[in-house]
Amino acid sequence: MEHAMPIDFATLKVVWWLLLGVLLTGFAIMDGFDLGAAIMLPFVGRTDAERRVAINTVGPVWEGNQVWLILGGGAIFAAWPALYAASFSGFYLAMLLVLAALILRPVGFKFRSKMPGPTWRSTWDWLLFTGGLVPSLVFGVAMGNLLEGVPFGFDSELRAHYEFGLFDLLNPFALVCGLVSVAMLATHGARYLALKADGLVAARAASLSRWTALAWLVLFAVAGVWLARSGFGLRIASGALSGAAPDPLAKTVLPDPGAWLANYQHWPLARLLPGAGLVAPLVLALVPRARAQVALFLCSAVGVAGVIGTMGVSLFPFLMPSSSEPSSSLTLWDASSSARTLWIMLLATVLFLPIVLAYTTWVYRVLRGRVTAAHVEANPDSTY
Repeated sequence: MEHAMPIDFATLKVVWWLLLGVLLTGFAIMDGFDLGAAIMLPFVGRTDAERRVAINTVGPVWEGNQVWLILGGGAIFAAWPALYAASFSGFYLAMLLVLAALILRPVGFKFRSKMPGPTWRSTWDWLLFTGGLVPSLVFGVAMGNLLEGVPFGFDSELRAHYEFGLFDLLNPFALVCGLVSVAMLATHGARYLALKADGLVAARAASLSRWTALAWLVLFAVAGVWLARSGFGLRIASGALSGAAPDPLAKTVLPDPGAWLANYQHWPLARLLPGAGLVAPLVLALVPRARAQVALFLCSAVGVAGVIGTMGVSLFPFLMPSSSEPSSSLTLWDASSSARTLWIMLLATVLFLPIVLAYTTWVYRVLRGRVTAAHVEANPDSTY
């Protein structure tokens, strides 16, 4: 059956690697501005009315945006089952921390305005802030740990074992990557608030976005220099065949300082990705806050895509490198599902992803326009 497929197994693996990148980028852009807006909430809103304006810019869309996270997790589960098992087990406590923080968001939206007391509402505002900050930080820390290599391995029966705990993940390089993520998403959220909110909320968001963009620029540059000088990197020496059946232990992997930068020599156009991750925040930091808000929000989205793409290209073909047992590292060549599974999933994606994109476009068209304090006050039953 598999030999009749129009796309060979190796190409299918690369296609799904690209699709996974698209889904993760979609999550970082779409749900990223939700998380970023929550981070900015205490700083852009100084009164209850102003904070309600900020909350109502994301309240109607956050659930749809979070679907991108579910799609990304589902794609990992179906296309890269070994990666799903190893990462969700190894990062179990970190995942629980993210889940607990994400739960604060819908609970906060629903309960914040149930009581009028300032203490009650202020408490929920800071819980919403936490629900934006913690996932942003943990996702960045996880990416930093992947670049360093995660201390895990497999035994002869492919049972994974791990040599780290939650606090081991909070090492200096990973924390810098976590701060890159926080600054990036805070900027993205601020640009969304500048686009969708009104009055002082939008003005403060635009002003603060210049400082968070500067932090994004500096931290991303620091992380890049650190990566180039750190000696992180692995190289497949032998045994990994692009069309072979999944077997993570059928290859030899050796430490290779600087290997994470090698792909940019092989694919010069890939340098546009880190370039976007640096140029976008520079533009956002320099352009006056009153200029075209749509263009600046799109610039922020391009920068987010550049950072996520930099991560993928740097690691290629590794998905989850191992620092303790390099030959146990998971790559897109040896951690995928069968060719038939990848092909069926590709057909389903080609069919349904355009529908999702069309529906999302329609929703944002319906919800176009700024959120004002007058609108929030006049519609108590349909606003947060």
